[in-house]
Amino acid sequence: MKKIQLRCLMLLCLVGAACSNKDNEDDYVPLTAEEGEQFSGGTSTVNNATEEAFGFSSNTLTADEQTDFGIGNSFFRQNWVSAPSSTTARDGLGPFFNATSCSSCHFKDGRGRPPAFDGEMGKGLLLRLSIAGTDAFNGALGDPVYGHQLQDNAILGPVVKGKIGITYQTITEILADGTTVQLQKPIYQVNELGYGPLDAGIKISPRVANQIIGLGLLEAVPQSTLLSFADEADANGDGISGRANYVHDIATNTTKMGRFGWKANQPDVRQQVAAALSGDMGLTSYLFPDEYCPPGIDCSVYPNGGSPEVPDVTFDRMVLYSRSLSVPVRRNYTEQNVLRGKQIFSDINCVACHIPKMQTGNDHPLAGMRNQTIRPYTDMLLHDMGDALSDNAPDYLATGNEWRTPALWGIGLIQTVNGHTNLLHDGRARNITEAILWHGGEAQQAKDKFKALTTKDRDDLLAFLNSM
Repeated sequence: MKKIQLRCLMLLCLVGAACSNKDNEDDYVPLTAEEGEQFSGGTSTVNNATEEAFGFSSNTLTADEQTDFGIGNSFFRQNWVSAPSSTTARDGLGPFFNATSCSSCHFKDGRGRPPAFDGEMGKGLLLRLSIAGTDAFNGALGDPVYGHQLQDNAILGPVVKGKIGITYQTITEILADGTTVQLQKPIYQVNELGYGPLDAGIKISPRVANQIIGLGLLEAVPQSTLLSFADEADANGDGISGRANYVHDIATNTTKMGRFGWKANQPDVRQQVAAALSGDMGLTSYLFPDEYCPPGIDCSVYPNGGSPEVPDVTFDRMVLYSRSLSVPVRRNYTEQNVLRGKQIFSDINCVACHIPKMQTGNDHPLAGMRNQTIRPYTDMLLHDMGDALSDNAPDYLATGNEWRTPALWGIGLIQTVNGHTNLLHDGRARNITEAILWHGGEAQQAKDKFKALTTKDRDDLLAFLNSM
């Protein structure tokens, strides 16, 4: 009799468990995507996930703007040469430079990486140089001889300034599920210096070229919106205290909020383009009319490509091109694992800096950038990212530990477009997991929560990020 009762009890338990599981299934509500979530760049989002995904113009451009985009594209992609040359439209390179074209660093309008071997040229890594003190506009002071940037190439004639050397130290991180991740910490040297030693107090800041999609949209976000994200005194107590950088605007000779560059040291796309032409390629423009020549070197003895070397109309077309590259559409954004990853991204408070959604204003020079709902996942503010990522080099108000939050749109297509997955300001992170594990400072809590995730939750989070 007792055996019969026991069997009946076990049967009831099994039936009850089955019913309970069925009830749970009935209660399960699948996650759903927001309306329009896939259109990261608003109405100008491009439906393309190929190796050309970063190279499409905004579909909001006028016919004349499309023409200028195409011409700007040609000057962006093709090599510049030293003067004098029969190619007068593209001469004036140097005398010192890092790359011969914009696309050398921003290949297919995408992201650069550190060199894979000593002496590899033009893959998008450069070294910024600074010493203690500030200039008349509160910007960084360059090395007395080598200036603000180490150009590791030169035209025929001048001696090359120097060569970049990198060695790596290994740092081990262990995740909660037992996964071991080996991080690589880069250590930079400047070798084969051509003009004597660097200043004894030199600060070296490596910078990798970022993908340039959606810049016009980010430029169009009202300053008031960006400042509403700031919490410099951490009034809400969440450990996040983003703040704006304020920098010199050359065109107006005023101080403006910085938006672009790894430390938000450029106020707009126009000055960002002009600074890159000058520092990276040695090309003058109406914003930077003088050769990028360090104080200790006389560049007047070398030929130039005119004054300026990039004519105004060409420069303006290159600016339009840089402003109007479209953002690719999100992929797999309705999949349940991606939506769970999106929720986890919010739960561990990554959204405190990587703001998901914002609205552009109504006064951008390109009408197509105006009044767009965009999803860049950035606040464009400076954040203390901890000592491990510090370059110890202030840049206007930015300290050595502070970096501007990069937009995440397109992050899942870098492998497709550029053939690598290197991330962060110097490309040290070889994938998204490593990039997160380098976070510190204000992002330490988010990093710790990431490390504590289950394998499934971590995979879902990465699936979400790779859907961008």
